[in-house]
This record gives sequence, C-alpha cells and structure tokens, in this order.
Amino acid sequence: MNNTVQNFDNEIVRLDLSGKKHHIGNIVELGNDLIVLFNGTDYIYIPFDHILNLAIDKDNKDEISEPLESSRIISNENKNDLTLTNVLTQARGMFVEIYVTNNQPLTGYISHIMNDYFIFHSPVYKTLNIATKHLKWLIPYNNNKRPYGLSEHEFAIQPYNEPLLNSLKEQVEKMQNELVVFNLSEKLHHTGKIKNINGLIVEIETARNVSTFLNLLHIKTIHRV
Repeated sequence: MNNTVQNFDNEIVRLDLSGKKHHIGNIVELGNDLIVLFNGTDYIYIPFDHILNLAIDKDNKDEISEPLESSRIISNENKNDLTLTNVLTQARGMFVEIYVTNNQPLTGYISHIMNDYFIFHSPVYKTLNIATKHLKWLIPYNNNKRPYGLSEHEFAIQPYNEPLLNSLKEQVEKMQNELVVFNLSEKLHHTGKIKNINGLIVEIETARNVSTFLNLLHIKTIHRV
C-alpha cells in the first residue's frame, strides 16, 4: 500500500476509515505502517490497518492551508523510522487526541507502551488500557495545550507506578473479579465484573447478574470503575 500511496504525496485526499469515519487533508508523510495528514489545523497520524480507501479530494484543494509549523512528532531524514510504535513513543507525555471506538475521541496523554496495548490517561475516563491495533488515529495537541482548558493542578502529567504486564490478555487476567468498562460502554453488556478468562473468551457478569462472553480480540479499551 505504501508504494501506491506515494502517488498521492502532497495531494489533498479523503481517507475513509473503519468505523464509518473519514479525514480530508494533505498527505505530508508516509511511514512504514501509517500515513500523516494535515487538515489545515492538525497533523493526524492514521495507521494503514484502518484505511478502507483513499481518493483525491479536488473539492477541498483550495480550502486546506499549508502547515505553518512542523509536527511535534518527527522522523529522521530518511523517514524510515516513522512507525506507529515510534509515534506512540514520541507522543508519551504529550497531550493528544486519539480515536478508538464509540464515536468518542479521547483526550489526554500516553504514559506507557506495552507489547499490544498502551496506557492512556484521560481527565474524563481516568486510566485506560487501549489495544494498539484498534487505534484509528492520533492527533498531537498544538503547543501541548491541556484538554478542556484544565489547569496543571486539575490535570497534571504524573508518574504511573502500577505494575504492568506485557500483553493486554495478561492485563485482563489481572483484573479478574474487578468491575470494569470495556470499549467505553459501547454496548450495555460491556460493563460488568470479570469472572473468568478462557483463551480469548472473557466472561463478565452484568448488573443483572447475567454472564456475557466477549472476544478478547474485539476488546478495544478497558478501564476500571
């Protein structure tokens, strides 16, 4: 896909993404597994895995201005280190917007990056475990401004000292018998107490004391209640 997308370099394109989302912007960089758009305001880092299709968007060609400042996430001269892992690593401690699921962009900062998930701190949802493969996009905040106009006292970047396991599956196993919310409560049965994990199947008990079974591969976010 990378070689094909190079034909669109510096073109205004529309990207249709999984989850019925789209972005329009100027392609400013191509990485090994992601694309970087500038939409006139923000740099948007989008993994290839979630791009359904792209096309030149001639209607918006004169409406998107050139960037006046470089992105706060940078690649080397050959741009061969621009990967999703590298972007997440550079974004640690920055205020960013990310989108994962449920029509709810999340704002906050990344503190840790593990094998297949990362820890995200939000002023709304507090601490979330987010499956890396379900990240649809990441937008660094301009000038690292705090979300919602919060002060440093109200939302400060702080050390996160809880021990973390390497994989999301291990994290879920560690949360057994705890009350959690999966996927930002995308469905009613995504909130409950984790009862058991058997392979890729997670059993949770809902508020009505009914067991429901989730496929671990489709768990996008987890946060404790």
